[in-house]
Amino acid sequence: MDDTNPTARALRCLALLQEQPGISASRLAAGLEVSERAARRYVAVLREAGVPVESARGPYGGYRLGRGVRLPPLLFDPAEALGLVMAVLDGHHDPDDPTDPVGSALGKLLRALPQPVAAQADVLRRGASAAPDRAAARPDPATAAALVAAAAQRRVVALDYCSEAGNRWTAEVEPWAVVVRHARWYLLCRSPSRDAVRAYRVDRIEAVEPREGSFVPPPELDPVALLEQHLASGWEYAAEVVVDAPLETVARRLRPGLGRLEAVDEHTTRLVGSTSNPWWYAEQLVVLPAAYRILGGPELLHCARATGERLLAATEPTVDGAAESR
Repeated sequence: MDDTNPTARALRCLALLQEQPGISASRLAAGLEVSERAARRYVAVLREAGVPVESARGPYGGYRLGRGVRLPPLLFDPAEALGLVMAVLDGHHDPDDPTDPVGSALGKLLRALPQPVAAQADVLRRGASAAPDRAAARPDPATAAALVAAAAQRRVVALDYCSEAGNRWTAEVEPWAVVVRHARWYLLCRSPSRDAVRAYRVDRIEAVEPREGSFVPPPELDPVALLEQHLASGWEYAAEVVVDAPLETVARRLRPGLGRLEAVDEHTTRLVGSTSNPWWYAEQLVVLPAAYRILGGPELLHCARATGERLLAATEPTVDGAAESR
């Protein structure tokens, strides 16, 4: 550690006190990479700055941050700070796991709060149970932060992407916004080479590299609305479906991200989109309350046919008349 930066060492001392309540002078000195005498001097610096540091003698003694009206400042590392923001947005972290960035940051908060408040919060943390969302896909915090920063700075980036089908490619894009939708994180962006808007899953972005170029996003950009429009554009497998039902009926039954709906006439609707998972797409169409015809592409036709055969097979009786178990 740099001996010429006493402020940094004092902040590190504060962090150690937050992370290890009751830390001994020898462990504090080891963490600061100084002598025990120097470690006690940094404790004195914190006290002079108004940070309540308590000490106790004896074999079970040590230093800890005191509780009271004046709370010590909290020091979060980048993963914890990003994790807290992401936890607020998606709500799918384990608050009682000290190895999780959110659990670690929450532990620091509880140690800094006055005892009555901390006790209630700790009961809630340990006693509440959250049902896991199987559709949730939490991205790497550093990747999400890099994309948000690039969007804020209006800086072009290159992405290394892996689709759900396992295909990999690199794309240079203008990152317009990061949007959280149904516990999944998306990058809404524009591909200059294709002059097209794209929506990429942030958890499938494997690398982000800033480029020199800059951009200006569209005026009055509505990221959420625009994301809904483009979730089904630009993927590997095309989808075109004609449904024998009015547009309003189809729109009520299908997920918004499946593609663009067009009214052919008052009784017929066309769905145009694309997907990285034609099996999943075919299964979404089953909920339609009317007859429909898949015009393309070939992968979706194959998956829809196989899905239909599986559903038909589930209705066939066995030799003894009982429904076949599948």
